[in-house]
Amino acid sequence: MARIISLVSLAALVLSGCSAIPQASQRTAQRAPLRYSATYQPAVPIRACLSDLGARQAAFTPLPDQYYGAGCSTINTVRLVSLRSDSNDLALTNLGPVTCALADRFAGWARFGVDRAARQVLGSPLVKIETLGSYNCRNVAGTDRRSGHATGNAIDVSGFVLADGQRITVLGDWSAGSPEDRSFLRTIAASACKRFGTVLGPDYNSAHRNHFHLELTGSSFCRT
Repeated sequence: MARIISLVSLAALVLSGCSAIPQASQRTAQRAPLRYSATYQPAVPIRACLSDLGARQAAFTPLPDQYYGAGCSTINTVRLVSLRSDSNDLALTNLGPVTCALADRFAGWARFGVDRAARQVLGSPLVKIETLGSYNCRNVAGTDRRSGHATGNAIDVSGFVLADGQRITVLGDWSAGSPEDRSFLRTIAASACKRFGTVLGPDYNSAHRNHFHLELTGSSFCRT
C-alpha cells in the first residue's frame, strides 16, 4: 500500500524514465516518500491530477481502483491526509477515498477560500477542517439516484478549527453563531459555490443542517 506522497516522489512518478527530476523545496522534501505496491501503479490519465495535487503540497496516498457494483466505485481516488494553506499544514478528519479531481479542487478551496476568510473575518488562520466523510455507497436521500458520495465525488464538511482555538461548526454557528461566525460560514459557502458543481447547506433542507455537501459533479447548483 502506498504511503503519504511527497512532491519529490510525485515528480519521480510523473517523470519516470526522464534523466532529470526537479528539486523539491526543503519543507516538501521532508515528507515521507511515496511507495507503491508491486501490484499498483496509477494509470496515466490520473498522473497530471496527482502532479497538481502534489504541487499544492497536499499529503495523500493514491488508491487502487475499486468497483463495488450497483453504481458504487472509487476510481482515480486518493486518501487525503493533510492540505496546505499559505503558511501551515491543514489537518483533516474522517475522510475516506475521494477522487483526485475533487481532492485538487478541495485543496484550492481550503487554502484560498477557507483559510483566507478565517484570517480576514475571524482574525486567525485555519488549522483543521472537520468532515463527516466522503465515499459512501448510497442514494441521494429520498430518491433512487446514486449520491456523489457513491463514487467518491463528494465531501461533507462540518466544522473548522483555527489556530487560536476557535471552532466553528455548520450546525452550531450557521444560524446561532456570532455575526463574525455567520459571516465566515457564508463567505466560505459562497467561495465553494464558485469551485464545485453542487454545494448544499443548512438552508437547503434539514438533512444538511450540520454540514456543507461539496460535490464535484453538477452544474453550479448552489443551495446553502
